[in-house]
Amino acid sequence: MVVNRTLFRKPWIIALITMLAVTLLQLVIFNTPKAHAAVASKTIVGYWHNFDNGSGFIKLRDVSTKFDVINVSFAEPTSGVTNGTIGFTPYNYTDADFKADVAYLQSQGKKVIISIGGANGQVQLTSTSARDNFVNSVTSIIEKYGFDGLDVDFEGHSLFLNSGDSDFKNPTTPVIVNLISALRTINNHFGTDKFYLTMAPETFFVQLGYSFYGGSCISCDSRAGAYLPVIYATRDILDWLQVQNYNSGPITGLDDQYHTMGNADFHVAMADMVLTGFPVAKNQNNMFPALRPDQVLLGLPANANAGGGFTSVAEVQKALDALIKGVQLTSYKTRGSTSGYPDFRGVMTWSINWDKFNNFEFSNSHRAYLDALSPSVPDTQPPTAPTNVAVVSKSSTTVNLNWSASTDNVGVTGYTVYYGSQSLNVTGTSASISGLTPDTSYVFTVKAKDAKGNQSAASSPLTVKTDAAGTGVDQTPPSQPGNLQVTGKTATSVSLSWTASSDNVGVTGYIVAYGANSVNVTGTTATISGLTANTNYQFTVTAKDAAGNVSTGAIVSATTDPQSGAQAWAPNVSYKVNDEVTYGGKTYVCRQPHTSLIGWEPSNVPALWLLK
Repeated sequence: MVVNRTLFRKPWIIALITMLAVTLLQLVIFNTPKAHAAVASKTIVGYWHNFDNGSGFIKLRDVSTKFDVINVSFAEPTSGVTNGTIGFTPYNYTDADFKADVAYLQSQGKKVIISIGGANGQVQLTSTSARDNFVNSVTSIIEKYGFDGLDVDFEGHSLFLNSGDSDFKNPTTPVIVNLISALRTINNHFGTDKFYLTMAPETFFVQLGYSFYGGSCISCDSRAGAYLPVIYATRDILDWLQVQNYNSGPITGLDDQYHTMGNADFHVAMADMVLTGFPVAKNQNNMFPALRPDQVLLGLPANANAGGGFTSVAEVQKALDALIKGVQLTSYKTRGSTSGYPDFRGVMTWSINWDKFNNFEFSNSHRAYLDALSPSVPDTQPPTAPTNVAVVSKSSTTVNLNWSASTDNVGVTGYTVYYGSQSLNVTGTSASISGLTPDTSYVFTVKAKDAKGNQSAASSPLTVKTDAAGTGVDQTPPSQPGNLQVTGKTATSVSLSWTASSDNVGVTGYIVAYGANSVNVTGTTATISGLTANTNYQFTVTAKDAAGNVSTGAIVSATTDPQSGAQAWAPNVSYKVNDEVTYGGKTYVCRQPHTSLIGWEPSNVPALWLLK
C-alpha cells in the first residue's frame, strides 16, 4: 500500500492524532481495574477500632467472617498536623500477637488494610518534607504489620483548597498536590498488582463539590469538594471509594433537590453522583468523570450509636436494589443507568465493633443480600487439617482443647471436635467438652469446615483420660439473675435491680457489664454512674460463684435522660432533633440528627441548626 507521506506533515493532522492518542490512553488508564486478584465482587468492608469507645473491643481473629475487608483504624500523626509522620501502635495487643492476627485473617482470604486519619487524625502535607515523612512512615507501618493496603480517611481540616485553585484536574494547593504524590509513590513501592488503595471521604468533600468547590467560590468553605482532585488523580490505582453517607447535612443531588440522610433516597442520590459524574460547581466545562461501578461502595453506620444517619436494613437494600438491579425509587431516578449497575462493589460500615454490639445485624443481613445476587461458585477444595491439637486443662468431667488454625481458599468458618459417637461444633480454635465420664479415656479428633461446607481431613488423634471422680472442681454455674429491671435513671446514671441467683456452692456476687465496662457488686442492686446523657446503654448482669463459674447473662436496655438546659455546642457529639445548644452567645435548636464536626458550628450550617 502506498502512503501519502505529505499528509502526515500537516500540523493539524499531527495535533489530531496526538489528541486521539492521549484520549485513548486516558480511557485505558481510567477505566481499567488493577491487575491484582480482587476480593469478593460483592464486598463488605468494616472498620475495626484500635481503641475502646464503649462499643466493645474485639480481637482481629474474632471479627465476623461476613466481612471481606477489615480496615484497622486508625494510624495517626505523631508529631503535629503538618509534620507528615504517621504512627501506629496496636491497642490491647503485643506487636507479635497483632501480626499473628493479621496473618490469620489473611489466611482466611480477608484483606487487612491500615486506615489513616479519622476524626482525630488531622494530616496536612503542606510541604515536600511532610510528604516524604508521610511516605516513609506509612510504608514502614504497612511493611511491619503486613497490611494489604492503605485507606485514606482524611476528615476535618486535612484537605482544603487555596483560593483560585479552581481546576480539580490540575490542583495547585500543596496539601492536595503532596497527598496525590505520596499515594502514587506508596502504591508504586508495593506494586499495583498486590496493593489496595481505598478512600472514605465525607459527602462534604465529594458530592458537595457539585454545588460548591472550595477553590472557586468566595463565600463557601474552602474544604468543599476538596477530595475531588485526589480521587481524579489516583482513579487508575484506586480500588474503591466508600463515601461516608452519614454525619452529613442535606446534599443537593443531580436532580437539584436536597437529599437528607437515613433513607434509600439519600444513598441512591449520593452514589449516582459518582457513578454518573457531575459538573464541579455546576460548571459544565469542568466535569468530574464517573467512576467504575466496581469502584463504588455505600458507606453506612452499623447502628444508631455509630453515627448520625443510621439506615434500616430494608432501606439500605432498597437502595441496593435501585443501584444494582435498576429497581427505581419513586423519589429519585438514577441518571447514569436506569437498568442498574450489576458490578456495583458493595457496602462499607463504621464499624465492625458497633456491628457486633448490634448483634451482627449489618454484616449478617447484607452478606445474605449480596451473596444472593449471583449464583454461588462451586468449591470443592477442603481446608487443611487442624494441627497441634493439645490439652489445655481437664477435670473428672471436662476436657479443654486448643489447636492451630486451618487455612482455606474461601475461608474457614468453624471446626468440629469428634469423640466417640459424639461431636461438638465451635467457631474458634479451642473447645470445652463437658459431660464426660470420670476416669475414662477419650480419643479426640478435629476437622475444619469452610464457607462452602467442605470439611478437612481429621487432625492427628489425641487420647485424653479424665480425672477420677471427686478430684475435679465445681463447674456448675449459678442460675441466671431474674427479673432484671431499671429502677431509676438520670442524665448520667442508671439504677438496676434483679432477683438473686441460686448455686450449688453459693453465689458470691454479680457482674454488671455495659459496653466495654463492668462493675462488681455483692447485692442485687446497682447504680451505674458516669454515663452520657440521652444515650442508650445495654446492661448485662451475670452471677458468679465461689468456684469462679459465671451464669448466663440477663439483659436490659435503658436510655439516660437528656441533659437539662441547653449545653454549649461541641464537635464530635451526636445531636438529635430538638436538642438545644448555645454558641456565640445564642441558642440553637437541632433540625436533623447528626454528629457534629469542626466547621459545622451552628452559625455555619442553618440546615442543621435553627436559631431560637
